[in-house]
Amino acid sequence: MTDHTLEKRTHLYHRAGDHAVAVIAQVPEDGWDSPALGTWTVRTLVGHIGRSFTTVVEYSARPAERVDVADAAEYYLAIAGILADPEQIDARAVQAGLALGDDPLNAVRALRDRAAAALAADDRLIRTIAGGMWLSDYLPTRILELGLHSVDLARAIGMPEALPPEVAGNVLDLAVEVAQRRGDGQALMCALTGRGTLPPGYSIV
Repeated sequence: MTDHTLEKRTHLYHRAGDHAVAVIAQVPEDGWDSPALGTWTVRTLVGHIGRSFTTVVEYSARPAERVDVADAAEYYLAIAGILADPEQIDARAVQAGLALGDDPLNAVRALRDRAAAALAADDRLIRTIAGGMWLSDYLPTRILELGLHSVDLARAIGMPEALPPEVAGNVLDLAVEVAQRRGDGQALMCALTGRGTLPPGYSIV
């Protein structure tokens, strides 16, 4: 994987991260315990958003010896079993929210800055929850998470939800690729062109 690829994806990751932090900055002082997404409060959702920074820091410090996961789409296919168990995700999100402490906004800013520092080096093989993969291939998964959950948070607090176009494009490209590899390409094509609908609650993550 070339440094040019890492540079491009790092730029998009920073755009997505800065946008997420900008949305978090709009959370009212008394809004952290308000409902946000499903059973999650705003604090829990923001904690989950913060994990898109902490995992970059943690995984960057865990070298891998081989490539187990070829790209971002394969990553989501590999963790499908984990995504099917919402209790695991909920537990991590709740803990991440609590870890933000009394000043969640500045805590998330600090996490963002730590992730930026972790990306200052060259591309490298890292050990993720799905196995070894190039850091540059992992980043699109974090861009997707930051983008989607920025929209979730904006909706929860009643703020404009528009993503930077290049971030939305990255999220859409990856979502379509995952859907295709799951065998849902034609169904998605029909839904996008007004020739059908996806099942209620359909999601690639």
